[in-house]
Amino acid sequence: MPYFIHTDIKYKPLELIDAGSLADNCPEKWWNQSLCLVNDCVVRLGVFDGEFHWHKHDKEDEFFYVIEGVLYLDFEDRVIELAPRQGLMVPRGVIHRTRAPKRTVVLMVEAVTVVATGDPDNK
Repeated sequence: MPYFIHTDIKYKPLELIDAGSLADNCPEKWWNQSLCLVNDCVVRLGVFDGEFHWHKHDKEDEFFYVIEGVLYLDFEDRVIELAPRQGLMVPRGVIHRTRAPKRTVVLMVEAVTVVATGDPDNK
């Protein structure tokens, strides 16, 4: 499945971010867009339907917050299910994948240095 990952920063400080409209108008099954910078981090909006590949980030933590739908975070030893209004921080170096059984909208916060598809020496 193709991933549509947009790392350009869409909004500048003090610009209104209508995440709901962006998500509602997204036709892709796996898409994310960098919304804005907050200090040394980027806030991304994701629309997921299906599963991402197994990967890790050696130097950066990731935070996932579900707005709508259900997001599964698969780890080597367990699965964590996130419902709307729930979040989870995945520490750097932890092998994981995200999986959505139906269309799910997620906010992510991570360092601007993160490679969205994972570091080169992925699982």
